[in-house]
Amino acid sequence: MAPSAAQRIVIENCAIATVDADDTEYASGHLVLAGNRIESVGAGKAPEGLENVVRRIDATGHLATPGLVNTHHHFYQWITRGLATDHNLFDWLVALYPTWARIDEQMTYAAAQGSLAMMARGGVTTAMDHHYVYPHGSGDLSGAIIRAAAETGVRFTLARGSMDRSEKDGGLPPDFAVETLDGALAATEETVERHHDASFDAMTQVAVAPCSPFSVSTELMRQGAELARRLGVRLHTHGSETVEEEKFCHELFGMGPTDYFESTGWLGEDVWMAHCVHMTDSDIAAFGRTKTGVAHCPSSNARLAAGIARVPDMLGAGVPVGLGVDGTASNESGELHTELRNALLINRLGAHREAALGARQALRLGTHGGAQVLGRADQIGSLEPGKLADVVLWKMDTLAHASIADPVTALVLGAAAPVTASFVNGRQIVENGRLLSVDEDAIAVSTRAEAQRLARIAARA
Repeated sequence: MAPSAAQRIVIENCAIATVDADDTEYASGHLVLAGNRIESVGAGKAPEGLENVVRRIDATGHLATPGLVNTHHHFYQWITRGLATDHNLFDWLVALYPTWARIDEQMTYAAAQGSLAMMARGGVTTAMDHHYVYPHGSGDLSGAIIRAAAETGVRFTLARGSMDRSEKDGGLPPDFAVETLDGALAATEETVERHHDASFDAMTQVAVAPCSPFSVSTELMRQGAELARRLGVRLHTHGSETVEEEKFCHELFGMGPTDYFESTGWLGEDVWMAHCVHMTDSDIAAFGRTKTGVAHCPSSNARLAAGIARVPDMLGAGVPVGLGVDGTASNESGELHTELRNALLINRLGAHREAALGARQALRLGTHGGAQVLGRADQIGSLEPGKLADVVLWKMDTLAHASIADPVTALVLGAAAPVTASFVNGRQIVENGRLLSVDEDAIAVSTRAEAQRLARIAARA
């Protein structure tokens, strides 16, 4: 808990969705933030006699929720948005890999700034990036991404990715775009040792994240899992995203993706997979049994025509599920709060129809579910005393939402709600929809310039 001498911020008169284990809600309640922790949350006004109150916020007309948690992204794709818009996954990758393979540190930094800014101004307080493209001589890409996250002020997990299966080995990436097995493992270990913080209130963590079965050798998968467990960090990769991937795994490994992952040590409560669209009953049972997590990316799955993930069945089997933006070359909006709505709507097109997901289940996916998937449910993902002060105030009394009586329904099913304030670790990073930590307009200029520079380089190549 926060020490009694900590500076306090008092938030009052707002609806509150705590997303705790009981889904406790208050029609009009308060939050007290003490330092970087939530000190109290409850109905009515804050307790009297609080010391060291440095700010009081009258949040009338607002809904307070935990900060949103993004569980899958590729920041570098911010500078290749709007390309290959009518492709499936494999064709899209083949079309874009030659361009992505020419990124450098300056481009990666600018793209990370753009991706982070767009998420943060829309209520994301914990972000992650699965970065797996490390061209030779491109500079310190991991360092650039982590620097951008620190400047934006969000809590951050870098999933240090890798690829060692190129075109010559039957993979999709160009030969010059991949690392060697030993090089990838050494660079990943160095990134963990340099940047990973295992403390309760960590702002930066690192996961081991070989890219996918069709761009990574079996040995890199196996040794990557061993490395992560030796270092005590989490594991992340793509899994069961498309029918083409299913076919690829059967042809190359003689088994489907889930069986392949299990054979290489890639099922477990320290693992989470992106997408998991094409899962059989036995696949879902295996994930539930091992508590392997899933990053559900509804917009990207639709953009690339991958299919509808069986999220209701996963939740029923006890699979931890969070939400992901995915790379902004397959989700050009780059926002996570719109994924609450899309997750609900797209899953209702599946077998469970109107019973698939409700508004509160969608909010849970984007908050507590994401915290579970990242291994941080004890620290973030719900508004409870002792947890970290990652809180968002959504303005719900404007034209877009004022006539919807239930604020959670308004947030999930209504138009994208404005963020009046977003706090990360007790520090405010958004005010009235604008970032306080970085210059959005300058980032727009730099990302456009870097996108144009990359396009010129790729065209010459």
